[in-house]
Amino acid sequence: MPISVPIRVPTSAKRNEVSIMSGDTTIKDAGTASGAGTVKNVIDVTDVHAGYVSGVNILNGCNLTVAPGEFVGIIGPNGAGKSTLLKAVLGMVSIRSGEVKLENEVITGKKAHELVERGVGFVPQTKNVFPSLTVQENLEMGCYLKPSRFKDRLSYVVDLFPRLGERIDFRAGALSGGERQMVAMGRALMLDPSVLLLDEPSAGLSPALQDQCFVQCRKVNQSGVAILMVEQNARRCLQVVHRGYVLDHGTNAYTGTGRGLLADPNVIALYLGTLAKSTGGH
Repeated sequence: MPISVPIRVPTSAKRNEVSIMSGDTTIKDAGTASGAGTVKNVIDVTDVHAGYVSGVNILNGCNLTVAPGEFVGIIGPNGAGKSTLLKAVLGMVSIRSGEVKLENEVITGKKAHELVERGVGFVPQTKNVFPSLTVQENLEMGCYLKPSRFKDRLSYVVDLFPRLGERIDFRAGALSGGERQMVAMGRALMLDPSVLLLDEPSAGLSPALQDQCFVQCRKVNQSGVAILMVEQNARRCLQVVHRGYVLDHGTNAYTGTGRGLLADPNVIALYLGTLAKSTGGH
């Protein structure tokens, strides 16, 4: 039977509802963040060229913005530069030209640990938990820069993900894939970031757990945290985000609201069909 899961929407986003259907999940379009464009952006990426090997660029003039409280998705074919763009924001890849700003301050070239201290959370696609540590110990690692805040932040994370409270003494390696993803996101939230970078959070999960993962991402966003998410599951991504960017060959191919990109004939013809095949049609 269908299960309708209402999710609280803050003042920064339009009211929404997530309906989870047995065998299929429909996540109603997220609309737009009503506060977008009225205050300074959390993230600004301007004409960024970047790559891993000297003389070879993966990004060729990317532009991107994330407003406070906004949920932004990045989709595109394999090799388009999606994860590289996240890493460029986080200072994990060499930026040859262009600029990245965090809350209107230039952070181009800053190291990842400096950005974490300044309010950027990051959840990598793989190896994102310490399997030999318990859930609580993983969360403690996320609060290592500000251990005095651990109790308050633990309460916040467990409120978002009640399952973690039930598994608090379990080793992370013994958890399901969906539970490990909760631990990874929870740890990244322990320092109260202003923006959370997610690199393919649904990768490797079953279709049912993928749907659960996107619901969790929405809950995090609706708690007030801006999210920039790279995702191969293009349709689901565009259903939950406020805005999306389609990358191709390291450049912006299309930009618009999640709703708009889902309905765009060019995006459907050139990307959504191809991406659906590459992700098994989910």
